[in-house]
Formats: sequence, structure tokens, C-alpha cells
Amino acid sequence: MRYFDWRGWMDRLARLWRSSLQVRTVAITVILSAIAVFIIGTTMSFSVGTNLFDARRAELEATSANATLTGQRFFNEAAEQVGTDDLDVTMYDAAAAIASAASTTGGTAFAILRTPGQDGSRAPADIQSPGLPDDVISPELREAVQTSNDSRTRSQSVGLVVDGATHPGLVVGSLLDIRGIQYELYLVYDIEDAATTLGFVQQTLAVGGLALILLIGAVTVIVVRLVVGPVQLAAETSERLAAGDLEVRIPEKGEDVIATLARSFNGMAQSLQNQIERLAALSQVQQRFVSDVSHELRTPLTTIRLAGDVLYDQRETFPPATARTAELLHTQVERFELLLADLLEMSRYDAGAVDMEAEPTNLVRLAEDAIESVAALAESKGSDLRLVAPGGYFEADVDARRIRRILGNLLGNAIDHGEGKPIVIWVDSDSDAVAIAVRDYGVGMTPAAMERVFDRFWRADPSRQRTTGGTGLGLAISLEDAALHGGWLEVWSAPGEGSCFRLTLPREHGGVVRSSPLELPPVEDVPLAVDDA
Repeated sequence: MRYFDWRGWMDRLARLWRSSLQVRTVAITVILSAIAVFIIGTTMSFSVGTNLFDARRAELEATSANATLTGQRFFNEAAEQVGTDDLDVTMYDAAAAIASAASTTGGTAFAILRTPGQDGSRAPADIQSPGLPDDVISPELREAVQTSNDSRTRSQSVGLVVDGATHPGLVVGSLLDIRGIQYELYLVYDIEDAATTLGFVQQTLAVGGLALILLIGAVTVIVVRLVVGPVQLAAETSERLAAGDLEVRIPEKGEDVIATLARSFNGMAQSLQNQIERLAALSQVQQRFVSDVSHELRTPLTTIRLAGDVLYDQRETFPPATARTAELLHTQVERFELLLADLLEMSRYDAGAVDMEAEPTNLVRLAEDAIESVAALAESKGSDLRLVAPGGYFEADVDARRIRRILGNLLGNAIDHGEGKPIVIWVDSDSDAVAIAVRDYGVGMTPAAMERVFDRFWRADPSRQRTTGGTGLGLAISLEDAALHGGWLEVWSAPGEGSCFRLTLPREHGGVVRSSPLELPPVEDVPLAVDDA
């Protein structure tokens, strides 16, 4: 048995309500209109019903008053001509005359009842229409009629059972004087015709109110489409513009506010297009310049490198000052070669011409190779390198060359700024991602420095002497390499406490990183003994 998915429908309606201005506007307008129509319709129905009942009651009370006068006149005339024994016959004749007078306005029954507690003759006897229920004439109405000292009638609403159905009715009572004895005359009227009229009026109001609500809803939909449609078009055009479609524009029609908005938007889009195209052209010129210079410098640099190698190999035959110059030339030529290689790599990233050769790679072995490559430099600086790999899914689809370059940059920075203190490399993973963290306990960085640490050619302390021969582009290239893998390269640092760089990559090529297997900085199971000296 399938059940209706109320929760799913409610969620979809909630999303539609939040996302559609048109739905909200139409719904609010229709709801408020329905409330207003309901209040007005209820008020009108109540007013019409009250006026209809009052008019009908006034009519029936006037008819009853005329019938009472007819009956009283009949009794007065008959009292002078008949004796006491004939009063019962006179009563029947008077009742017939009264019923005939009342029937013209819907009178269905009558009753002539002697007021209790009076002395004198018991003739004529009480009389009433056959089948008239005793509870139609209530004690409260009889008391009101009996205590009235004027010729005014008294009335009361009742329910009449007619052919098994209950109809609204009205009982009108008045007094008769028959030879000094007080009698009560009650005329019963069926006012179903007034109820039918009221029902027709209410039905007309309901149908008219519903039609009015639907009309208001339809008009609101049309108006909202006229107003919201251009706004939606502007939103869609903005999204396309943000996605890179710089040629898209909003159609300009008319001279109204919407047309003014379209012209203003198009002017803004044209200005943005001009700015972006100018910046793109400048960027291309810059990229071409860097690429061309880097390529053009390779040939003379190769010649210089060959000449420098010759001098470097023969340095032992030179005087000490000349030998030192040959060593400096050799070192700077190597650094120049690294700088050219980094510039070419950055130009490829800027041009979007970078390819990644991903293959399953064990990151622990990659980290071990990177540590081995800088072990001599770390030993010369007095820094102990420690690898922490608790175990897990260490293989991942990565470009080993680029990850090795990232690790080299991070380890080189840690050695440069580690103040000879231990450096810890963490490697951990889970089913979705792998992470490598490099933690040093050196000078650390301020929050302002952390914000610029990945900028090109930026150095936290320009006066600080570098020992790894870096070019100032290492972290910038590392950030691009991490992004190329769909990963993160993040930094934590505190002055006097050191720094920690964490690389997080998806285990599968094209995957998405949602969390890192390592904290930043990682929590150490056994605190390192860091010498402050």
C-alpha cells in the first residue's frame, strides 16, 4: 500500500515559496482578497438576512393585527345576536374568518386559547388548527401576550416540521375580548420563502465572491508577470554574464521604468565587457611577455651555464677571490634557471595550458622521497625531520611530479623558517581524501602575513637570508598545483609557535574534497621536545 508523501510535497512547496517571487505575490494577494471577500460577504449576508427577516416579520405582524381586528369585530357583532350556548359556533366561524385573513401571507395554523385564571363562563372553548404541536406556542410567548396591555402583537421565531423537513416559522400572538373574557389569538406562519430568498442571496454572494477572487488572482498573475518577467530576464542575463557570456544583453522595449532598467543594465554590461576585454588583452600581453622572455633567455642562459660550469670546474686553479666568484656565478646561474622554470610554469597556469598526468601514487613513499631530498639541508640547519603516517588509504590518483614539487616547497620553507627546530610531516587519509601536513616550530607568521603567504614574489621578512635558493614563486605554484588536483592548500601559523601547511587532495581524480583527514595543525600524540635555544 502506497502512502501519500506529505513531507515531500511540503518540502517542494516550501522551496517553491522561497524561490518564486511570483508565487508569493499571487498567493498573498489571493489570500488577502479571499479574507476581504469573506468578511464583506458575511457582513452583507447577515445584513440582508436581518433586513429580510425584519421586513417579513413586520408584514406578518401587520397581517396578524388585521386578522385580530377582523376576529374581534366578528365577535363583537355576534355577541349582540347569539346567546352563550351559540358562542362555540361563533368561535368556529370567527376562526375561519381569521384563518382566511391570515392565509394570504403564508398563515398555516392558528389557535384561540382562553387566558387562564379568569372567572366567568367557560364558553366558548379553546380552538386550534388540527395537527398543531403544543410546543409551537411556548410559555414565554403566552406570558408576553398575556401581560401586554395594548393592542400590539407579540412574535417569536420557531421551527416548523413540514413533510419531515424543518422550516423556519413565526408565531404572532395578540389578545381577543369575547364578552369580557380574555382570549389569546396565535397565528403560525411558514416563512420558508424568506429563507429560500436568503439562501439564494448567500449563494449568489458566494459564487460572486469566488469569481471575484479568481478574477483578482488572474489579474495579479498577469500584472506580476509583466513586472517580474523583466526582473527574471535580468537575473538570467546577469547569470549568463557572470558565466562569461559577455555579449548577452536585455532587450530594450518602450520608454517605461523596465526599459530604463534594461538600458542601464546593458550600459553596465558593455562597460564591464570593455574592461574585461582590456584586462584580458593586458593579461595576454603580460603572459606572452613572460613566456617570450623566458624562452628567449634560455639560449643565452645555456651559454652562460656552460661557461660557468667550465669556470666552476677549474676554480681550484684560480686565486681564492676568483674561485669564490666562480662559485657564486655557478650558484646564481642555477637559481636563475629555477626562476625561469617557475616563470614558465606560472605562464602556463595563467594561459590555462596546464595538463595533469594522474596515476595511482603512494603518498607515504612520495613524502619519504621528498624528505630524503632535503635531508642534508635540514641536517646542516640542525632540524630533525620526522614522518608520521598512522596508516590508511595512502594511494591516490595524483600527478606525482606536482605533488613532489609541493612537498619540496613546503619542506624548503619549513627548513628556512624552522630555526633549527624539529619539522614533522604527517600523512593520513580516509575513504574520500588524503592529506599531507608539514609543521615547523620556528618564527611563525602574523595573521597579516598569512593572508599574503601565497602571493607571487612575496616574502614575510625581506631581510631574511634564504638558504634553499627559492624564487618567491614556490607557494604560488604549489597553490595552483593543489587547485589543479581539486584540493586545498591551507596554512596555520602563530608568531613564536611556528607554521603548518596542510595539503588535502581527493583520492580519486575528479573527486570533491569535503573534509580533511588531518586537523590544522595536526594533534600530536606525543609532544615534541622543542629546544628554545
